[in-house]
Amino acid sequence: MTARDGTGRLIEVADGVHAHVQPDGGWCLSNAGLITDGSESVLVDTAATRARTLRLREAVLRAVPRPPRVLVSTHFHGDHTFGNHLFPEAVIVAHERARDDVAAAGLHLTGLWPDVCWGDPRVVAPQLTHRDGMTVHAGEVRAELLHPGPAHTTGDTVVWLPEQRVLFTGDLVMSGVTPFCPMGSVAGSIEALHTLRALGPRTVVPGHGPVGGPELLDVNEDYLRRLQRLAADGLAAGLDPLETAREAGPGPYADLLDAERLVPNLHRAFHEALGGRPGEPLDIPALFAEMTRYHGRLPACRA
Repeated sequence: MTARDGTGRLIEVADGVHAHVQPDGGWCLSNAGLITDGSESVLVDTAATRARTLRLREAVLRAVPRPPRVLVSTHFHGDHTFGNHLFPEAVIVAHERARDDVAAAGLHLTGLWPDVCWGDPRVVAPQLTHRDGMTVHAGEVRAELLHPGPAHTTGDTVVWLPEQRVLFTGDLVMSGVTPFCPMGSVAGSIEALHTLRALGPRTVVPGHGPVGGPELLDVNEDYLRRLQRLAADGLAAGLDPLETAREAGPGPYADLLDAERLVPNLHRAFHEALGGRPGEPLDIPALFAEMTRYHGRLPACRA
């Protein structure tokens, strides 16, 4: 079954398992998921704006007889959580650090792109948290929530359906879109990808971009390893992250959307190469300003 809502598609990727994909997957155009046994359901993430989340809700309610009673937030970023309040029937589940980060971040994302029609977003903290993982059920369908360590953020949750071999990665994995980990860890992301690969997924639903297979894990890892090499070379040459990015450019990843993320990603890679801890706070507004200087303009948010 496939439902279309004008800005996203609800695609059945396995029996009772759907990915809601918003093209083209760039800034704030995130994916969500729906897991159901035909009666009960679990939702994975929402969307950035009120309008997009309402269209997601309409698509979900065309596929299931009643609203989901469980909503899993894969991490705290607003493009995955600002619509949570539009599913009031659901208990919101997330990693314990994601709960803290949702409250700390507030509506910060709206300040980065004030011209976006956000539609009165609200911050709703998760009501149920886990530390290392937990199991949720959509009727007879079992979904394992796993915390792979600091990666995209320090509070990531991936959703693994072992029987269907479907993996919802949140923003730990991107498809056709540049990875983004300044709030998490480059090394941690690589380690997390090894953990996900060991699960043996057949279908990978990324946080942004088209659904794919395990090859998405390889592309993301290759990009992250390049970051580590560039950081080592930049430090050896006495360059800072912005200078390193300007000298290296996107290289083999020029075809990925939002290539300007190279700058904040390199800040995290430099930080780790100098002994910084994963997830240790960086100055995100300053990184966006530097990314704008690298890109020549503020990155486009098409939400």
